[in-house]
Amino acid sequence: MNAPDLDRLLPEAYDELRRLAGRAMRDQRPDHTLQPTALVNEVYLKLAGSAHQPVDRAHFMATAARAMRQILVDHARGRASEKRGFGAVKVTLSLAETPAAPQILDLLAFDEALGRLGALDEQQVRIVEMRYLVGLSVEETAEALGVSPRTVKRDAAMAKAWLFRELGLAGGV
Repeated sequence: MNAPDLDRLLPEAYDELRRLAGRAMRDQRPDHTLQPTALVNEVYLKLAGSAHQPVDRAHFMATAARAMRQILVDHARGRASEKRGFGAVKVTLSLAETPAAPQILDLLAFDEALGRLGALDEQQVRIVEMRYLVGLSVEETAEALGVSPRTVKRDAAMAKAWLFRELGLAGGV
């Protein structure tokens, strides 16, 4: 996809991106300085500046999910460096299928754990990004990755168990 295709695709997907950004921001700390609209704008700038452009809408949403994660982690790193080590940036993130079991965790530790998981299974990382960070449905995630919904569910459960264990969180399996 070249830049004109990205310029065409973004307006078509803007409302959905705004919804996903709102979902991602809802899990951030209450005093977060980045707003959903700014996050969508940052995603666009990141995608527009990338040499690897999405080939279709599903790939665009998957790429946007990864960009949102990177932007939020970069923002957390900047905030942590401003504090000069005075506490980690905490976020609320639900790795459960229902929003009833949120976990408070350090976004940077979570990102590092996702990096370690990526060395084992990159698809599981993409599923976590799409399902739990920006809130795509099982079906939307399956479409974006070109896999079955059953594969998404299985890999999400495996990633969840691995992340809970890796991060020392309760309620892992």
